[in-house]
Amino acid sequence: HNGDCLLQEQRGERPTSSTRGALKNPFVGNVSKYVPLPPSEQRAGVKKGRLQFDACFESGNLGRADYVSDYEYDLFIRPDTCNPKFRVWFNFAVSNVRSEQRVIFNIVNFNKTKSLYRDGMSPLVMSTSRPKWQRIPSKSVFYYRCPDHGNNYVLSFAFAFDREEDIYYFSYCYPYTYSRLQQYLERVDALNLPYWKRELLSQSVQQRRLDVVTISSPHNLQTDSHQRMVFITARVHPGETPASYVCQGLIDFLLSSEPEAKVLRDNIVFKIVPMLNPDGVFLGNYRCSLMGFDLNRHWTEPSPWAHPTLHAAKELVMQYDRDPNISIDFYIDIHAHSTLTNGFMIGNLYEEEERLERQAIFPRLLSHTRPRLLHGTAIQQHTTFVYILWLTITGGSFQQRKTSFNRDVVKSGTGRRFLGGCLNPVTACYTLEVSFFSYSTAESHTQAPYTESSYLELGRSCG
Repeated sequence: HNGDCLLQEQRGERPTSSTRGALKNPFVGNVSKYVPLPPSEQRAGVKKGRLQFDACFESGNLGRADYVSDYEYDLFIRPDTCNPKFRVWFNFAVSNVRSEQRVIFNIVNFNKTKSLYRDGMSPLVMSTSRPKWQRIPSKSVFYYRCPDHGNNYVLSFAFAFDREEDIYYFSYCYPYTYSRLQQYLERVDALNLPYWKRELLSQSVQQRRLDVVTISSPHNLQTDSHQRMVFITARVHPGETPASYVCQGLIDFLLSSEPEAKVLRDNIVFKIVPMLNPDGVFLGNYRCSLMGFDLNRHWTEPSPWAHPTLHAAKELVMQYDRDPNISIDFYIDIHAHSTLTNGFMIGNLYEEEERLERQAIFPRLLSHTRPRLLHGTAIQQHTTFVYILWLTITGGSFQQRKTSFNRDVVKSGTGRRFLGGCLNPVTACYTLEVSFFSYSTAESHTQAPYTESSYLELGRSCG
């Protein structure tokens, strides 16, 4: 029944009485140019102002749209593929609008209770004639528990369409697609930089590329030289799009002519896997892969057929750890956070007091003045790198009080926890988080919302 109903919707038909009730069950697939209509209207000759919804595009997500009235629609997030638990990311298009048409959209099936939508965050909108994402004014956005929708949390926002010829796009956060990453990497390839190398590490279940890039001065890559390495991953959770902007900005900085970037290239080999979950990103999932796995819970024993990208990344890290000519100074996994603002760090707890203290010192240093760039001891080089990386990610908005260290059982399969327990004890393993929403400005300590360009600038900037 559920499949019949979805087929009816995707063909542009109203569900029949025998299948309409099945839509209450979990559903798969995105709406495709679907126009929800009141029961009294026929589909032939749909008039202007009857909104058409579409999410059949890369990173799109909208599973269902219900007509409530001429001024209101209930919208349902499509759950992650093969995993109905996760319903957060949305990204959809609306067309066939009427000029000056005002509507209320209710996204009615979020699986999360806590959300930055309760703290002033708002959805994003752009249109074909204005292709720059903007936040909807927070005064038009409401996030609340709704008894009419199974006590799920509902995001309601009001919007006024103004150009009939435009297609409007709405999204949870700034999209960053698999295709966008590939285009970016190809542009960098075309520069033929001597300190850049891009390789195919593996392919996903759906045969998408898992890229690993190397950034370092050529002399560091000679076979007889000792390499000090920093290994960085991002986008294991596909809906955490700020991580990709930050990772791209970081790559931009490391490839730049900035003096700090040259010092880092001269002393460190950077290995970066910018998109660990390309299938999940392409499909518009929030947290899972094509097969419904949260890859950041499977580092312990990733399967080469079910988690091929994670398996390949883990094998590469472990290969470097076994190499006597390579010292991995840091493993960094970049994420975005849906309930906290600013940037912060998550590290591991250790029984060895010296190791715990050594790991904890870096976040503390970052909350103080910028260290000078120095050649010399390991602590100076470590401090220099961590400061620059954190500055790129947080734009100086690092908050020491939000940094935490844990060894929760539920986190045992994460990259930070697993690698922190099996790599050389000198390797520091962290998760870097950047907010989906905002950061505290250094001058006034007020919250400033991130923009698409400011996420990139945070990665490019070093002071």
